Amino acid sequence: MNAQNKSGILVVDDDAGHRTTLKTVLKSWKYDISEADDGQTAVNLVTEAPFDLILMDVRMAVMNGIDALIKIKSYNPAIPIIIMTAYSSVESAVEAMKAGAYDYLTKPLDFDELKLTIERALEHTRLRDENKSLKAQLQTLAETRQIVATSPEMKSLLEMVATIAPSEATVLITGASGTGKELIARAIHANSSRSKGQLVTVNCAALTETLLESELFGHEKGAFTGADRRREGRFVQADRGTLFLDEVGEMSMSMQAKLLRVLQEGEIQRVGGDKPIAVDVRIIAATNKELSQMVENGKFREDLFYRLNVVNIHVPPLSERTDDIPALAQHFVNLYAERNRKKIKGFTPQAMDSLLKYAWPGNVRELENMVERAVILSPGEYITEKDLPLNISNPETQTPQKSGPLGISSNDAAESSLDKIERSAIVSALDRADGNKSEAARMLGITRRTLYNKLEKYGIE
Repeated sequence: MNAQNKSGILVVDDDAGHRTTLKTVLKSWKYDISEADDGQTAVNLVTEAPFDLILMDVRMAVMNGIDALIKIKSYNPAIPIIIMTAYSSVESAVEAMKAGAYDYLTKPLDFDELKLTIERALEHTRLRDENKSLKAQLQTLAETRQIVATSPEMKSLLEMVATIAPSEATVLITGASGTGKELIARAIHANSSRSKGQLVTVNCAALTETLLESELFGHEKGAFTGADRRREGRFVQADRGTLFLDEVGEMSMSMQAKLLRVLQEGEIQRVGGDKPIAVDVRIIAATNKELSQMVENGKFREDLFYRLNVVNIHVPPLSERTDDIPALAQHFVNLYAERNRKKIKGFTPQAMDSLLKYAWPGNVRELENMVERAVILSPGEYITEKDLPLNISNPETQTPQKSGPLGISSNDAAESSLDKIERSAIVSALDRADGNKSEAARMLGITRRTLYNKLEKYGIE
């Protein structure tokens, strides 16, 4: 109701003469005025068009001001309502304020007081709306700024996130473990029209097929042993929001078929139930696998792949965006120095040089874990080479080389330089984790299954 940016005021009074007087005065104050001669008409008008403020009499023949106020507030709690009454009793004032009135004025109106009260109410509303908008913007920025984007690759990626986030498109995020795929998913959700809904995350690799089905779709009481009550699944929890399916490449073929049905039909069915439940969910999936190759090998459904891969975002490994390393490292220093109550300002040039030369097979997650460890161990204001793991500060000392013909090491003949770095990182992680393979996998940002495969590949006991 804001014609030419004027505030729209609805005047509600069954006294035509009083309405005319108010209309004349308010228009002279540059407000856009609408009228209603009873409470019911006012309620109807509010449901048809927006108003910035309502000025309403208490005594009216058809629906009094208090009843109309209650109905309007139930429809739109945010709209400020100023009550006018000729009965300046404490009872009517208290009743109006309890019902949600912004303020009340007594007739005959003091126009100076009226003008001040209207201006105060509109300013209060403006500040409240600005505060809500600012909070929403800060939340969105907080989600996006967790992604350090100094390199051209990451800046381009964030531009793509900004472009696709407002759409309803299904997104497939690909990239190696530890590159920050979940942060990208959170940024997409935070910048979407679904940001007021939940972002619900499910790790498809962490659950068995039976548990994953129950986790996603929910189950009825008695559906299986231990199902002592009905449980809503993650799809229902994410209704009107976003569901992030991490490591979707680990899904069994049976679960893939069930997920495909949800994407096609827009409804789920609880385990043990026979009633379809409509859900409105945006899907963001992530994987560190080559799904197209899995499709060729018959390990991933082609129809599901195309359903998920509407928009593809590939997150490059840290080794391909070394420009991000200094900013990321400093970000983690600030984070963990504050968390551990230490006054560490950053890295010495020599230490930073070591970080830039290292290949980071565990990507951003490995960098974060390394920085956390260095912050804890560092005695000074700056992290030095001595505070870094040996495989990062002096990687050549980790794997003794045996020279072969023409001075070429036998290790070089068997492994690429990247393999040597990866093997060194695994050995170092196992050493720091005191042989605990689960902890070593966490440090490296890979799954236990991947770690065991690499242990076998490199012959590490």
